[in-house]
Amino acid sequence: MAFFMSLNVVEYACVCGLLNPLTKLYFCRYCMKLRCGFCVCHEVDSHFCSNCLENIPSSEAKIRKNRCNTCFNCPSCQHTLSVRASTTIVPAAAPESAKPEGDSSGDGLKKENTPEPSSGKPVSRKMYYLACLNCRWSSRDVGIPDQTVATGQWPEPEYANATRFSLLLEHYQSVVLHDKQEKQELWRRKAPKQSKFPSLTERTGLTVAIIRRQMGWADSKAQVKSTPLPINKSIASENVDELPGDIFTKGLTLKNITTLEQRLSHPAKQPFTVNKLFPQHKLLSIKRSLRCRQCDHNVIKSEYNPSSIKYRIAMFAAYHVPEVRFVRCEPLLKGQDSFLTMKVINPTTNDMTITIMELPMEADEKLMIEELKLAAESSASSSLMISGLSTSLSKQATLLEDPRMVETKTNGIFRLPDSSFVVNHRDDSAEFDEVVQSQQEDPRFIIWRKANQIAIKLAVQPNKDCNPGDEIVIGFSLQYTYVNTVVEKSSTPTKGPQKQALTTRVYVKLGQLSESASS
Repeated sequence: MAFFMSLNVVEYACVCGLLNPLTKLYFCRYCMKLRCGFCVCHEVDSHFCSNCLENIPSSEAKIRKNRCNTCFNCPSCQHTLSVRASTTIVPAAAPESAKPEGDSSGDGLKKENTPEPSSGKPVSRKMYYLACLNCRWSSRDVGIPDQTVATGQWPEPEYANATRFSLLLEHYQSVVLHDKQEKQELWRRKAPKQSKFPSLTERTGLTVAIIRRQMGWADSKAQVKSTPLPINKSIASENVDELPGDIFTKGLTLKNITTLEQRLSHPAKQPFTVNKLFPQHKLLSIKRSLRCRQCDHNVIKSEYNPSSIKYRIAMFAAYHVPEVRFVRCEPLLKGQDSFLTMKVINPTTNDMTITIMELPMEADEKLMIEELKLAAESSASSSLMISGLSTSLSKQATLLEDPRMVETKTNGIFRLPDSSFVVNHRDDSAEFDEVVQSQQEDPRFIIWRKANQIAIKLAVQPNKDCNPGDEIVIGFSLQYTYVNTVVEKSSTPTKGPQKQALTTRVYVKLGQLSESASS
């Protein structure tokens, strides 16, 4: 359980050279490579509220400032507020027939300030307010009036600097738009010259402008270059409010003073006392998809429905790569062999042939990095030839993570297994099946075998230059067979799934080196 207890004891090397547990890696079945969080592109699919599960379009979420209109957070403890109902007795309004048509003067006109008489019979009405079921805070504590409907528009607090904030927002939006137009103009100048027929409409010798004139349409207007909106600069002033005279003598009640977390949840006002805390709209949640940055295929794709927790595409590495778990290791002594027990699990529905090999040398690792860089450049150039735009090349160059050497160094050696071994496929019904599995001859280093799991025993020994108390780390290359079910589009497609041999690097932390028995 090293992965699930947040103890990075067993780590896998990503293509970029970073080490991560298997549960934090993804597997691209088109590139046949492991991908970490930096090797995938994060895309926002949808916005939704985690409380009311309302799906909100991206454009509307931007207008709402990524907050829900109907759900609120408690300003005291940040939990979700609930709408509570209470019964209030109010006097009933007078019927239409009971209203006088004129005043006592007989002029036939009703006076403006004359109160309407009521029937005198009280009527019970439901009123709604916001309450927190965790800290017992309610909207009545700060004087917010109750509403007649449960989904009523609760009054928003007024902030003194709201106008200044809106002006600053408009100013910086214009600055961003101006910078964006300048970058587009710069890329337009640097773009290569277009070919003879840059678009499908010009193969006939007609440009888009000529076609618009022939159809009687007006010429498209040139884009007006925006300029940043002017804004008054903030000027520092030496005139500040004086402190009250009893600030050092008046007693403070800590229950009435807001905490730092409560003040930061209201950045526009930052109240000092708790009686000025107002409920805040709940922040929206997102559903995101992950895309491989080299081949542009989806690695993770979730369902669009906010109430669904399933994935349409789930290429987690734990579903395709054999899982190595650290079981136990004998005390590590300098110059002596210790036995390490590891468990290997096959998560796929096909048998795996696993071979444990030594890590590549430094020269071999540099050669692997160069090959990865060449593959990335070739994929970027191919996308450039297909699209015919320079933007795709710049996108690939900025999104790809530069491969690097693995920083973790091993300071222990172990005896490699003398042969490969086969791990059975995963069968969910095997534990309920009464059929006894046939015994098969296994190498000596295999301790036991059960369903899709096996336990192996290896002899490890720390390096001679290690000192007592040092963390002992070993590494090995894990080669496994993977059955690829993706059929590539080619002129001569192969029949059936293909079996390929893939390799990944695994690093295991064994613990600290113990002192020798003689000392």
